[in-house]
Amino acid sequence: MVVPSLKLQDLIEEIRGARTQAQEREVIQKECAHIRASFRDGDPMLRHRQLTKLFYVHMLGYPAHFGQMECLKLIASSRFTDKRVGYLGAMLLLDERHEAHLLITNSIKNDLSQGIQPVQGLALCTLSTMGSAEMCRDLATEVEKLLLQPSPYVRKKAILTAVHMIRKVPELSNVFLPPCAKLLHERHHGKAVGLPILCFSSVDKRIENWMGTPAYRRRVAHTHRHTRSRLSCPWPPPFTSPTLTPGILLGTITLITELCERSPEALRHFRKVVPQLAQILRTLVTTGCSTEHSISGVSDPFLQVQILRLLRILGRNHEESSETMNDLLAQVATNTDTSRNAGNAVLFETVLTIMDIRSAAGLRVLAVNILGRFLHNSDRNIRYVALTSLLRLVQSDHSAVQRHRPTVVECLQETDASLSRRALELSLALVNGSNVRAMMQELQAFLESCPPDLRADCASGILLAAERFAPTKRWHIDTILHVLTTAGTHVRDDAVANLTQLIGGAQELHAYSVRRLYNALAEDISQQPLVQVAAWCIGEYGDLLLEGNFEEIEPLQVDEEEVLALLEKVLQSHMSLPATRGYALTALMKLSTRLRGDNNRIRQVVSIYGSCLDMELQQRAVEYDTLFRKYDHMRVRASHPLLIVAGFQPSLPIRKSATTCHFRKSEGHF
Repeated sequence: MVVPSLKLQDLIEEIRGARTQAQEREVIQKECAHIRASFRDGDPMLRHRQLTKLFYVHMLGYPAHFGQMECLKLIASSRFTDKRVGYLGAMLLLDERHEAHLLITNSIKNDLSQGIQPVQGLALCTLSTMGSAEMCRDLATEVEKLLLQPSPYVRKKAILTAVHMIRKVPELSNVFLPPCAKLLHERHHGKAVGLPILCFSSVDKRIENWMGTPAYRRRVAHTHRHTRSRLSCPWPPPFTSPTLTPGILLGTITLITELCERSPEALRHFRKVVPQLAQILRTLVTTGCSTEHSISGVSDPFLQVQILRLLRILGRNHEESSETMNDLLAQVATNTDTSRNAGNAVLFETVLTIMDIRSAAGLRVLAVNILGRFLHNSDRNIRYVALTSLLRLVQSDHSAVQRHRPTVVECLQETDASLSRRALELSLALVNGSNVRAMMQELQAFLESCPPDLRADCASGILLAAERFAPTKRWHIDTILHVLTTAGTHVRDDAVANLTQLIGGAQELHAYSVRRLYNALAEDISQQPLVQVAAWCIGEYGDLLLEGNFEEIEPLQVDEEEVLALLEKVLQSHMSLPATRGYALTALMKLSTRLRGDNNRIRQVVSIYGSCLDMELQQRAVEYDTLFRKYDHMRVRASHPLLIVAGFQPSLPIRKSATTCHFRKSEGHF
């Protein structure tokens, strides 16, 4: 005898009343034992009640796999109550990973062929939820037949199931291609009144043809209106045809979109219906549909968006279809209300369609201006999609996007990190030879205050833009120095090599560069890339630093002791990396040929690092000390400064910037 178990409501109350997780598990384990016993020995007519409790247990995250076969039994039952629970269980407990899901294929096939609309709806919902590729291939013919059924309820679910089948098995596109052309003529998109429409439409005809007295006809009409008002149905009915139902047109457009994305044959076929799609969309924009589907004054934005997506696919790389859409897209772009989010959604989809098809130049400028207006919107999501879309357009319509450059620069100050990052990417993409000076000022100001997670991208972007569009070498050097001073720890490793190569190739700027770097190093030795470049430059051109005859900058009086003391400070600093100490040690060795004073101080510093724990520094120090002791008589003085250092500082080969390669590969905007 089966021990009585709890009802569903009592089970829910007992689980919610458990004070600890252990108590909850105890209640569920006890009830699951009752459910198993009921499946084995209980009344088959009450099996669906036990399954509903098991569904609740499954929703709480506990194992319920032992109910899978019971779901299959309920699906095979002839009772609608059993089928409803069985199909629900199949959607919850089964998926493609379980082999048991293939066992319900025959049951679904039989239910689709029965002609009972509620049962067909359950079967279609289950198939569209957990149907595998094998099930889709086996049941494609049955679903195709239901696409043209008189019942709008079944047709709508069959369309959605066909969408799932095409996504699972793209080769089934040829099966659903013929019915789609007929479904596209479905123009109704009004209120869903279902079966009451059918019976009331027949009653309407009987009232109109009634041959009784006028008073009797008025009484019948009054009773009919009263009944309809109780069912919340409009009087008179707006649509009386049983073939017209809401959602069919929207589902058909979605189905055609899936077909066109996966089948070139379907794409060629449906390009012929572009005028028809354009007319449907024009009707929605101008006259609209029923008020039930209007959102914030926008007539059915979901249908408009789906039609625009389909038009975008049909017009891509097709001149004739694009020409057909141009006037329509301009009409949608100018007549859509943007005061509400629904209108913005339609407008954004219109912009995407204009960007993807072969639209006219004026239409593309209109699309860019719409995105520019989006940048002023108070909604952050709208501003984000506007920045993203402008970033896609900047290559093809650079001049049009440039008009909104001030607004884009303002977006750099957004508190939202995703917005400021997208604005930074777009700002860098807008830099060209004509605006590089102004844009660099804005970006450098942003670099000083930007969040730490954006500083590396901003610094690398500025260095790349300066490398590509620098008007002069001096401006280029100043820009890199500003970046190294502001965010030196965030730049890429190749920034040091690029700057030293740039300075080395600009002989007229050697004195200017060494003085700028010396001043920067004297103010801050924490930025390691800056310290490395400054040490290299002081070692190479230290004699120019001591001359003090450069007229374009403020006079700088520096003696040898100050220069050596600064390099020793770098060597002794706890912030200096081993590579930085190597630059400073090599710079001291180079200065032994540049300076006219005694080299004993340099020799003492070099000898100290002969016992350094870092092997690279120790090796350099030992080699330099050997040069001092054994080959000091061969030292060449400042008249030939570069000969002595050829062995200590390898020349930098001319190569493409790694920053350039990184950005071109990862961003794709330059």
